[in-house]
Order: sequence, then structure tokens, then C-alpha cells
Amino acid sequence: MLKAWEIENFLSERDNQLFINGVSAVTLAEEYGTPLFVFSESRIKYNIERLKRAENYIDCALKVCYAAKANSNMAILRTVKDANCDLEVNSGGELWKALQVGFRGEQIIFNGTSKEIWEIEAAINAGIYAIQADSLYELSLIEAAARRLNKTANISLRLVPEIETNTHSGLQTALLTSKFGMMPDEALRAFQLYKDSEFLNLCGVHLHIGSQNPSAEPYSEALKTLFENLENIYLETGLKLSHLNLGGGFPVNYLRDRSQAEHFSPAEREMFSADFEPADAIKNAWQIVKEAARSSNAENLLENLTLLLEPGRSIISDAGICLTTVRNFKQRPLFSGKLEEDNQLSTINYQLSTDHWLLTDAGFNILLSMETYKWYYHLISAERTNDEHDFPYKLAGPLCDGGDVYFDIEGEGRLPDYRLLPENVQPGEVLALLNCGAYSIAQMFQYNGRFLPSIVLVREKGEVELIRRRDGFEDLINNDSW
Repeated sequence: MLKAWEIENFLSERDNQLFINGVSAVTLAEEYGTPLFVFSESRIKYNIERLKRAENYIDCALKVCYAAKANSNMAILRTVKDANCDLEVNSGGELWKALQVGFRGEQIIFNGTSKEIWEIEAAINAGIYAIQADSLYELSLIEAAARRLNKTANISLRLVPEIETNTHSGLQTALLTSKFGMMPDEALRAFQLYKDSEFLNLCGVHLHIGSQNPSAEPYSEALKTLFENLENIYLETGLKLSHLNLGGGFPVNYLRDRSQAEHFSPAEREMFSADFEPADAIKNAWQIVKEAARSSNAENLLENLTLLLEPGRSIISDAGICLTTVRNFKQRPLFSGKLEEDNQLSTINYQLSTDHWLLTDAGFNILLSMETYKWYYHLISAERTNDEHDFPYKLAGPLCDGGDVYFDIEGEGRLPDYRLLPENVQPGEVLALLNCGAYSIAQMFQYNGRFLPSIVLVREKGEVELIRRRDGFEDLINNDSW
């Protein structure tokens, strides 16, 4: 019987160790050192195919564009491209990386709220599928750039639809209070102003309702909103759009192993354990749009349409594991009355008068979301996977910062105060943080002069490829003048 954290054909237990696509995590840690990120080529491709299944339930073409911001390591981008997946970029730098890997212009869409002129020009010169215009002002910049280059820019307008979901406040992107997009009446005004421009091809509308959404229902509301705008634009301007972009945000189940689920508030538990099929969400949303089109005699607007998705987290998050080594151990007495007052301790059901601290070599400089969003990554011993994980520890990283801990120091209940591991963990033991492939590599930094880690990719046949070498001393000062 599989353990709750195991994933068939990907994560498994063998000889009391964690194996990743048939490769021992402990052996990888010994060979490449820790902290070490390990990614699975087969899992990335599986996640892409899972999203592509949505095309079976819609009456139009589907274009899945991996959100490069989630992880834009070059080998990861290559893996995405080899899986016949397109790409969403958020900067000129990501656009450059995409072109270097071999993505063609028509495979790329470009988001972002503050594009510079050189980025706009690069996107136009590359002939990308769509630049997502974030405001009327930005649209004027794009039109001017296209005019200078004497080329046509493909444009989709990003809307802010005021759709709220039960995700983390920092991941809400479809509210009036968010920084993204333009109001629907502004977008309509943009189509009216530029519909006859020979330098702009106004071909779509776009929205994004945020990330890690626990419910599929907002996707139906979002796609219906996009269709209503498409219909209104057609009625007011005569323009028939060629695509709708529903964004991404499909969730990952960070609580497959529910051993600490009761330590979260109901809202946090719902968010971290969200688990629905994206294809089912798209199927339901499409049926609602078809009904709306029929009721308004606008079914012709769905002909020759392409639906775009921008998944990031749902493709790369559970494909990445961070291996970290315990480097230090200490004990401290609990405060008087702590055992009686702390519900988390009482539910663990053990007798403890001491806090047991484990200090690892993986801090928030390589797992920033653990600090900024208090994000949860399930933790297991990579060396003793078959042992009972029932002993509570305080976990912390190596940084000279009081917030570099694996729990919420403000006591807001967002994360468990303790992590459950086998008893008697000692320095030198290798631990594994699961589901941390998204927004970790892309956001890591050299705080405290710490070397950024190696990254390996386990290929489909079990070969291990080094896709990022560990920093050395020279990397700490590469761009410094002294």
C-alpha cells in the first residue's frame, strides 16, 4: 500500500529510503551535496498531459502555455518544450530565455504590468502569439513601438473581472484592489480606439483569477465573463476575437499526507488540500459558455476560437523536491503551561517537556514562499521513510534571520508549529521537502553569502542530469566592482 505522500511512477519508498523515479534521494544528496533540488522529467510531462485533457471537453482548440515565472531554469523550459507545451513569459529576460531554448514566437505569450520599451520591441520582433496589454497607456506604447518597427503586434487585453476565490490574499489577481489589468469598459474603449490600427492585431481578452484556487466554480464565472466581453466587443466594434485566455491557478494538493492537516485552520486546510481536475473545471465552464452563446444567438463567436491556459504551479510544483541535511541540533525547555495550552501538542499525543530543534541547510533564501506566504511543504526523512513520522520537532534554516523557520513565528496558525519526523533525528540525516518545484528556483537569492544550490533533473529512463551547478565563491561577486 502506498504511503500518502507517494506518487505512482514518481515518488516511492524502497529499502527505507526515498526514491525519485527509481533514483535514491540519499545517493543524490551524497553525490551533489545539499541543499539540492531534484526535478522529475516524467512528472512534468504527466502534469502537462493532464492539463491538455481539457481539449477533449471543448469545441475549440486549446493552447496550454506554461508560466515560466514558476521555474524558468533552461532545462525545465526545454522539458516543457519537448512536451509540446507553449509558454507564458513575464519579462524580456524570460522571453530571451524562451527563444534561446527554441520556442517559436507563435508559442509565446507575454504578460506583465510594467513592460519596458525594449521588452515590447523584442516581443514584436519575435512575432509572439500575444502581448497581454495591461492598460490603455501600455497599449499606446505597444502601438507606437509597432509603428516604429513597421510591424503588427498581436494583442490581448487583460481584464480585472472582480472575481474572488478562497486562496491566499497574496495570490488574488482578479480583484479591483489588485495591480493587474483594466476594467471591461476600458478594454472596450481600447478596442474602439485601435480596431482599425494597421499596427495592432487585437485578437483576444485575458484574465487570471489567482493561484491555488480550492474550488473549480470560479473558472466557470471567469470563462463566462470572458465570453460576455467577447460578445460585447463584437456588438460594439464588429471585431471577432480569435482567442480567450483563462489564465491558470489550478491547485496542487500540498496535503496529500494529512498527518498534520488538523494543525491548519479550516480555510488554510481547504487551500493546501485543494485537488480537482483542471479538465473537469474547463468542461463545466465551457458548457456554461455554450449555453450563454445559445441564449444570445452568438454561437458563431465560438467558431474558430482558441482557449488559452497559463498553468505554472500545477505543472512544476509536485515535480520538484528539495533535499536538505540536518546540520545542527539543540533542545530547549517548553514554557510553563505550554503543554496544556497548545492544542497542536495535545493532538500529537506525546509527553514532552523539551522543544527539539533541527537546523537544516535549506533556508528561505531558496524557499522564499515559506516566509512570504507561510507556504507549507510536506517534510519527510529521506533516509527513514518507513519509520513512523510521529515525533515533533521545531525546524529552521541556516540564515541569520529569525523568520528563517519552517513554522509561523507570529502564531497566526498558518503553519504547524512542529514538523513530524522519526524519533532521534541527528545531524547528517537527509530530509526531503516535497512539492516545492514552483516559485523556489525562480526566487532564490544569495542572502548571507550562501551558495545557491545544485539542481538535477531525473530523466524518464532514470538518468540524472545536472541542470544547475552549485555556486562557488566567485559566483558571490560576479557582478560586483571592487
